[in-house]
Amino acid sequence: MTGKLQLPPLQALVVFEAAARLGNFTAAGHELGLSQPAVSQRIQALENVVNAPLFERRHRGVQLTEAGNSLYLIVRNSLNEISEQLERTRHQRSVLRIDTDMGFASYWLLPRMERLQQLIPGVEVQITTSPNDYSFRDSNADLAIYFGHGNWAGTQTQRLFPETVFPVCNQKIMQQLQQDKRPEALLAFPLLKLPETRPQRWLTWEEWFRQHQVYGQSHAASRTFNAYSLVIQAALEGQGIALGWQPLIAPFLADNRLVQCGPQLRTERGYYLISASGKPTTAQQEKVKAWLLDEAWSFQLTEKALPEII
Repeated sequence: MTGKLQLPPLQALVVFEAAARLGNFTAAGHELGLSQPAVSQRIQALENVVNAPLFERRHRGVQLTEAGNSLYLIVRNSLNEISEQLERTRHQRSVLRIDTDMGFASYWLLPRMERLQQLIPGVEVQITTSPNDYSFRDSNADLAIYFGHGNWAGTQTQRLFPETVFPVCNQKIMQQLQQDKRPEALLAFPLLKLPETRPQRWLTWEEWFRQHQVYGQSHAASRTFNAYSLVIQAALEGQGIALGWQPLIAPFLADNRLVQCGPQLRTERGYYLISASGKPTTAQQEKVKAWLLDEAWSFQLTEKALPEII
């Protein structure tokens, strides 16, 4: 086992470096705000530690001895490395990573990124997305926002949004429906959807029709896409009718690029704000969590009363 390192006071090394670089105790004192006697005392204390003279005193200054020159090279390099590391650390940006899915990132989080950045200036916000369900073991994020029941092991969760879903289409298809919002009327058009999962992670068209007492009906066609952004793009182009999840489709409803064309449903699933239950959160993370919850609450206050939970 190695013993405790025996090092002289750091201030003595700093004084030594200045005196060696300037070749004069008085000049070193001026640079460091010390008197010439104070510089001499610290050099003497350092010489006592190394048990060797470090300078030859001359009429117009001092000159390093062989031992002094060897120590100076080490001290100068070490102090330079410390200074460079401090400079790197000073300019190194803090990072806050948020994991979520592509739909939530694209349609809800990214439009609010400027306000989020203003909340934590000087912090690099990293948004990472995954099509898979949230996994605590696989996540290195500070915070996560995922869709589900909110029961991920090893996590603390707070629901941001319930699963609120209703059919949406563009204005052209809406005109063809002639304001007919009966569930069975939608079967005349292609239904746009995501792939099915086992277990099912979100509301499906089959569930939506079943909740509205439409059974055993065939529809014109279905088109399946592996990303919700593609489902929405197909709906915008009039390729069919999609299920729209709030708050993701809110921007498209606001400018009438999509319109609601059927009754909505609400379930106990939803988007949850996730953090590790066994890991203390920083003040910065708590600030962002509070902001996300407030943003979600403000959004829901603007929405109409929701129907009963299924």
